[in-house]
Amino acid sequence: MSISATEGVGPSLWGLGATTSAKTQQDKDMFLQLLVAQLRYQDPMNPTDSSQFLAQSAQFTSLEKMEEVAAQTAAMVQAQLAFGASSLVGTTVTYATGPAGDDGSPAPTATGVVDGVTFGSQGPVLSIDGTDVALAALHTVTRPGIGPDAGTAAATPADD
Repeated sequence: MSISATEGVGPSLWGLGATTSAKTQQDKDMFLQLLVAQLRYQDPMNPTDSSQFLAQSAQFTSLEKMEEVAAQTAAMVQAQLAFGASSLVGTTVTYATGPAGDDGSPAPTATGVVDGVTFGSQGPVLSIDGTDVALAALHTVTRPGIGPDAGTAAATPADD
């Protein structure tokens, strides 16, 4: 009976989920194939030092953990963008309606109230007075009743 270099090594063994990209999976498979080939074809009179094998295994595990942390960080950034975008509903925003001019003139802008937010594959998209606007196109955000034009009364201390 013969066993191939990657037999028994799959997503369940390494804790990989369906979100692992095909390229990442190919890289891991290549690493394991090289490791098995190194062990299979080593000189029997001068075998590979076990500390080297353990070091390579530890590096591989570290790489996997770093990939997991990167994926979790990306998910957290997406969640933060979603929460931030949804908090803009009801605010007045100014956004770019086109690119900046070739002569250095600023991009044309428009102002409107955010009616809603949709979450697509490219990130949050704001609905502003019926127009879909990417979150990155915003220039300013103003909440009603807050800002330099808002008439806020100053509190005065009570007389005794």
